[in-house]
Amino acid sequence: MHNLLIISTGGTFNKVYDRVSGELLIDKESHALKEIAQKWLCDFEVLNLIGKDSLEMTTQDRLELLATLSMREERKVLIVHGTDTMHLTAEYLADAELEKSVVLTGAMVPYSIDPVEASANFAFACGYLRQLQKEGVFIAMNGVVGSYEKVKKDRKKGRFLLRS
Repeated sequence: MHNLLIISTGGTFNKVYDRVSGELLIDKESHALKEIAQKWLCDFEVLNLIGKDSLEMTTQDRLELLATLSMREERKVLIVHGTDTMHLTAEYLADAELEKSVVLTGAMVPYSIDPVEASANFAFACGYLRQLQKEGVFIAMNGVVGSYEKVKKDRKKGRFLLRS
């Protein structure tokens, strides 16, 4: 068993360009995370779940995520999630009062287009989670980390900010 579980739900982080349709589609196999792990020579488990843009996520999807978290033994979980509804999923998980440390992260630009932001957010979230000593639900994005209640997406600035 790994001491850190990575759950990939989809989101912009995992989008890839489809040359036929001209659209960005979710890579449900999370090749971006596999590539990051290979470059870092890391050993972590990636569990692919849901595989959607976060704007398409439903209460049923969040229930599936919660059920998966509840069944798993890992105490520390990193969730790669779309940024548009990350706060909704974080609140849903926090309301369940899991006895785990959960950090959500994602990217505004797909890893397949420019890996810098996705890699930085992932590394930042992973490092934060590894040293985290308390339970709860947190968001780590754009160099900002904190309780899901305090880290919010500022749509006008196109980034996440810490709110007091």
